[in-house]
Formats: sequence, structure tokens, C-alpha cells
Amino acid sequence: MKSLLSSLRTFACAALMAPAILWAQVPQPPEIAARNYMLVDVTAGQVLATKDIDAPVEQASLTKLMTGYLVFDALRAKKITLEQRLPVSERAWKMPGSRMFIDPKMQVPVDDLLKGMIVQSGNDATVALAEGVGGTVENFVRLMNEQAKALGMTNTSYKNPEGLTEPGHTTTARDLATLATRLMQDFPEYMHYYSTKQYRYEGTPASNSNNRNMLLFRDPSVDGLKTGHTAAAGYCLVATSKREFPNVGQRRLLSIVLGAASENARANESQKLLNWGYTAFDSVKLFDAGQAAATPAVWKGTQSTLKIGRPEAIVITVPSGSAGKVTTEIVRKDPLVAPFTKGQAIGTLKVKLGEQQVAEVPLVALEDVAQAGIFGRAWDAIRLWIK
Repeated sequence: MKSLLSSLRTFACAALMAPAILWAQVPQPPEIAARNYMLVDVTAGQVLATKDIDAPVEQASLTKLMTGYLVFDALRAKKITLEQRLPVSERAWKMPGSRMFIDPKMQVPVDDLLKGMIVQSGNDATVALAEGVGGTVENFVRLMNEQAKALGMTNTSYKNPEGLTEPGHTTTARDLATLATRLMQDFPEYMHYYSTKQYRYEGTPASNSNNRNMLLFRDPSVDGLKTGHTAAAGYCLVATSKREFPNVGQRRLLSIVLGAASENARANESQKLLNWGYTAFDSVKLFDAGQAAATPAVWKGTQSTLKIGRPEAIVITVPSGSAGKVTTEIVRKDPLVAPFTKGQAIGTLKVKLGEQQVAEVPLVALEDVAQAGIFGRAWDAIRLWIK
């Protein structure tokens, strides 16, 4: 199972790190009033539109996506629990900027601190969580940078857990897409925090209760993720949406909009980008989850064939109206000599639109095939030699 999850994550991250596809007939994105943007079809693992996605930018409160990642990881590892009450240090209490309004007299449950960090974008809640997981803010920041490196976020550097302006505290739109995608894939059980529209801790101002992600109130298909704003960063939003489509099921898009002019502008431009992605492109399901993309012959095994495919559905995205031009080709080693374990990498499905390759999907063994006995191996050895 561990190798299978690793394969899925590698596939997703490789898609984000690859150059955007230069479509033969390019669907032109709408004019987006932002310094940087990126649109990713998460379901297909394809990048649909970009602008300056490798330019360094200030992170603002988008930093809290990584803080959340580490807190969720600590929860899964049972280093902390949602019910556990964490102290509020003087440092957390005195944090400037967005706040949850907690103070050193309080012991606040992790569950509430997560809502304070995500819904209210509270810098005080963020520091309390960082200290609770890392012991100190400085140690937590070290963990943030180590995790960024592990995720392949090669152009990101963290200096704090909350996102206040600090020299060298930068990221890129591409790295944010990698982080957001992995956050959703790795911790689905905690994603409900990002779709929470309102939250207020008892005794704190009611006027501070609304999630700053306006799209949660405007578009029922939007279920996350995080806003950010500083004077230097401008208004930023990492938004994700899932909508149902016939013959495909749920299709998830992720938009990164950085450096917009206002809170309303970042919501409008993100909505524009998401709507365009759903209408300018069609999703095509090539194979169902667990369906064999091919069943090649196996040598020296307890069975004569091996089913290869993906444990999840293989879906690709193409410009609207061009689905009929999609062709596929499987590239793999030959001969296939047993044994094989479920989840083992076997080959690649290359997907073309006309003469242009638009996707490359790793294929894995969908079943175990043990090695044959001595006589079976000997017989196949003779057959291979004759072949």
C-alpha cells in the first residue's frame, strides 16, 4: 500500500512540475487581473493555464497551508489529538494581523485552533499550533522547510508559520499548487475545515466569524482552500472546486490567483478561472478505477497474464469538442517475467490528441503474480529462448 500511495503522489506532483501543455488549438484563458495564476485539473493531473508560475512571491497567509499540513500529519501520527488543549503563549497572544482573539488565560482545543487558523486566518491560533507541534516556532519552521523539500517545492522558503512579511519568506504559484494538491490527497479526512463558512470561539468577537474565502458563499461547488493578504503580496486565493459531470463523475479543479487588487477581485478572478476551466475543457474517462488498461502475457509466473492499469479512474482533459481525437499507446518492458506485486510500476499509458501528446500516466500491476515452480520456470525459459 505504501508503494502504491507513493506512486500516486509522484504522478500528481510530476504533472504539476511538468511544463503546461502547448495545445495545438489553444483554449485561451480569460483576462485574469492578477500578477500570477495557475489552473490545474486535479482529477486529470494536468495544468490548464499559467502566468508566471515560477516567479517568487510573498506567501502571506497561504503559508498556513503548510502549517495545516504539518498539524494534520501530527494528528494522524497521534502526536496530538483534536481534543487536546494547547496553551496560548505570550508570543501567540501578541501576534499582529488576523487573529482568533485568544489569550494566555486560555487552554484551547486543537480542533478550535485549526478552525481559528483556517476560517479566521488567525495568526495567534497558528503560532499556538506551531508551538504545540514543534515545541518552538523556530523548530516548527525547520519542519516546514523539510516538508517543502520532501514535497518537491523547490522554490519555497519558510521563515514563519503564519505568513507575515519577512525577508526570504517566498514561494511560487507552482509550489502552491503542489502543496494544495498534496494537502487534499494526503489528508482528505481534514478537508472539511477548509469549507467551513463561519466559526467563532466562545468569548471572541462575532464580527470575526466569516471565512475570508468569498467563493464558499457564492459557489456551492467550491470547498476550499485558503486566502492570503499582505501589502507586498496583494490579495491571494488558492481555491478548489468539484463538480459532477456525466460519464466522468467528480471533476476537481484548483486555481491559484496571486497579487489581485482587492478581496473582491481575488474572488472574482478565481471564479472566472474555475468557470473557464470547466467550460473550455472536457474530461474523458479512459478507464474505470481498477480496470485493466491491458492484460499482457507473463512469463515464469503462476498465471499467464497480468492486469495493468490504475487503482483510480484514468481521466484526461482535452479542449472541448476534441474527445474523439484521443488515442492511447502503452509503453512497457517486454518480456514481463514474474514475480509481480500489486502496485508495482509496469509501464506508461501515453495519451495523444491527434499528433500531440497530452498526458503520460504510469501503469501499475493491479494484482499479484507469484513466481511459478521450478518446472514452470524451466518450461518458460525454453519458450523465451526459442522466441
